[in-house]
Amino acid sequence: MSRNLLKLAQSKYACLRIHGPDEKGILAATSHLLDKFGCSILKTEQFTDPQLHHFYQRSLFYYHMEPSYSVHSTNSNTSTTATAADIQGFHNEHKTEIEYELSQLQNRFGLQLVKVDWRDVTKRMVVFVSKYDHCLWEILLRHKAKEIDCEISAVVSNHPDLRSVVESFGIPFYVFPIHDENHKRIQEEKEILLLKDEFKVDLIVLARYMQVLSDTFLESFEPDQIINIHHSFLPAFKGANPYQKAHERGVKLVGATAHYVTRDLDEGPIIDQDVIGVTHRDNAKDLVRKGRIIERNVLLNAIEAHLAHRIITHGNKCIVFHD
Repeated sequence: MSRNLLKLAQSKYACLRIHGPDEKGILAATSHLLDKFGCSILKTEQFTDPQLHHFYQRSLFYYHMEPSYSVHSTNSNTSTTATAADIQGFHNEHKTEIEYELSQLQNRFGLQLVKVDWRDVTKRMVVFVSKYDHCLWEILLRHKAKEIDCEISAVVSNHPDLRSVVESFGIPFYVFPIHDENHKRIQEEKEILLLKDEFKVDLIVLARYMQVLSDTFLESFEPDQIINIHHSFLPAFKGANPYQKAHERGVKLVGATAHYVTRDLDEGPIIDQDVIGVTHRDNAKDLVRKGRIIERNVLLNAIEAHLAHRIITHGNKCIVFHD
């Protein structure tokens, strides 16, 4: 096996997320466990909620464990040779051991979440959109510039208007009209779920998708698997036409909110928010224009945080760690 291949095999990194009742020794125990398996901790962040007495931790670590046997090279008299498959098998074995010992640690401290994301498989995302295209454009352009660490498997819409835009980026575009009649809506959502299985989707992003997803549809996903961008600073101005409502109220700030989707409309755990100032001189169209700038940025912040495993969801709140 070449030195370059060995170096590549040793360069992967993973993310460990933990939350549970605050107990003395959790951070020390996880650090000791990772060190035991030859892992190097790149960064650890933790937070303790003083009111709930609840502990949250995110650790980013390299798992560049070396084989215990010699690697053949032209500059060595060693006859033992390690192949890429050997290294992969070595890593998989240690991953299993690490996960087992973490489960023991979880039981020991009564933790609610102990999860390792090995970050060795590219995440797959599907974008849902209607007619407003500003968030979609931001996602497509940032993805093309390799600023979003995922694969966009498809774009789904209830209108055909944006087909040419999406297909110009080489991404499949699917139209499901979503009728008002309940039986037709159920069938259309079933067809969308077939795409989920086909593409093995990790994340759904509602980039101004102007349809309410049914409870049955949401039950097919994990609670933190669908992100929505709402065009207001929640909890203010929920529902339709928030910019018009904000203008009528004479607000001095407009904003946007990215949140996980739950059965309760616009009530899911908030991932990211931002605002921009407005004045009495701004009409409703000005608020829309300014709001769209915020919507793009907030949605991308939420997507990046999710893909980087920087979010821990606890109840109806998100703990979002810095990168």
